Amino acid sequence: MQKVNELLTEESIEASAWEAIEKSIIYYKGRPVGTVAAYDVSVEALNYDQCFVRDFVSSALLFLIKGRTEIVRNFLEETLKLQPKERQLDAYKPGRGLIPASFKVVSDNGEEYLEADFGEHAIARVTPVDSCLWWIILLHSYVVATKDFSLAYQPEFQTGIRLIMEICLANRFDMYPTLLVPDGACMIDRRLGIYGHPLELQVLFYAALRAAREMLICQGNQDVVEAIDNRLPLLCAHIRQHYWIDINRLNAIYRFKSEEYGKTAVNLFNIYVDSIPYYELDKWLPKKGGYLAGNVGPSQLDTRFFALGNLMAVISDLATEEQAQSIMSLIEERWEDLVGDMPMKICYPALEDEEYRIVTGCDPKNIPWSYHNAGSWPVLMWMLTAAAIKTNKPYLASKAIEIAQARLLEDEWPEYYDGKKGRLIGKQSRKYQTWTIAGFLLAKELMKDQSYLSLVRFDQLPSELVSRACEFEINSVDTSISI
Repeated sequence: MQKVNELLTEESIEASAWEAIEKSIIYYKGRPVGTVAAYDVSVEALNYDQCFVRDFVSSALLFLIKGRTEIVRNFLEETLKLQPKERQLDAYKPGRGLIPASFKVVSDNGEEYLEADFGEHAIARVTPVDSCLWWIILLHSYVVATKDFSLAYQPEFQTGIRLIMEICLANRFDMYPTLLVPDGACMIDRRLGIYGHPLELQVLFYAALRAAREMLICQGNQDVVEAIDNRLPLLCAHIRQHYWIDINRLNAIYRFKSEEYGKTAVNLFNIYVDSIPYYELDKWLPKKGGYLAGNVGPSQLDTRFFALGNLMAVISDLATEEQAQSIMSLIEERWEDLVGDMPMKICYPALEDEEYRIVTGCDPKNIPWSYHNAGSWPVLMWMLTAAAIKTNKPYLASKAIEIAQARLLEDEWPEYYDGKKGRLIGKQSRKYQTWTIAGFLLAKELMKDQSYLSLVRFDQLPSELVSRACEFEINSVDTSISI
């Protein structure tokens, strides 16, 4: 009898979740084109009534699984139309190739049109980098799910992919294979000390390169394909080597010498010993656990654990098989820290005290253990589930889903949770947050049928490409394209 009641409760939770998803769908000229960020009628909408590209991904994957491909196709087509195709002389205008952060349907004299936001109206006016990358990844997922290669092969889609790749692979002032971006350019869209080469964007960049490489077929794209083939192995090797932290790597860094010059330098980024919290990491790192650092750059090794970057590195096969197992072992061993009472922490640990004040600028929304400063985000549950399945640890996903299932419906599907264990509903969290709902349902679907993992994963990078990374010094290969 108890088992029947549990099943009924589980079914009612899923039914309520699907009902909320249906309410969130945005229609444009009678066609579904996306989902609103949140459907919380108790507070002012602000920009939560818009469809955000990064937010829609979890909903889109769910729609693809359920065979509701029309909404995903419409989304891809309409957002592509919003992409600027011409060069801009005005620095305050969105650059050619950008995909907007969000859009909304606007009516004027009975006519509907889509109004795009490229960051002009966002907090701190930061243009998102991840929208372009997620758009390509989602297009690839659509092709995998529907086998409709014709969409990606349409001239306008080939041009759209190419323009995004031109932004990503263009000549810049840095000579790393990673993307150089400002603070706030991804899911962590407020100041949190991730400027430079944050892990999240490097992993999405890798996945987008893999996706673009598979979909670019037009004769005029040979230069882009060649640039991708040059960049991929270097990016892959760079992340796997320089971002990796485990107890062995920590021991090596601990004994680094600084102020080294020339090609024989071991401490390539001139990391200063006193900038790394060795003793805290020594206590926290399990013997068989490891993870990818949050950021690497000049005299910078950000040792915070960032969930999205690490989980997507596992899912997309950027992390080696051994590294993927170590990442999931770390999550398992440090479950109370990284998952606690609500899957899961966006980063760990939180910035506190003077460091919080300096790095965040005393951001009242990013107080310690809240929002992006180590808050708990249920949307990450689908990535945790996918990574757990990928590494043959589905029991971790089951445990996380069980924890979330006990609270999310009762708490009205909040955007995020606060506190060291995620017990408090976020102070400024919206209720009925669409990607919270979709993330939960997507995790459930992945557990029902693990073959759906093919929508977001890639095969291991071909060995011939990986071997090329060993043939060159990072700074000796031009991995850009001329635009």
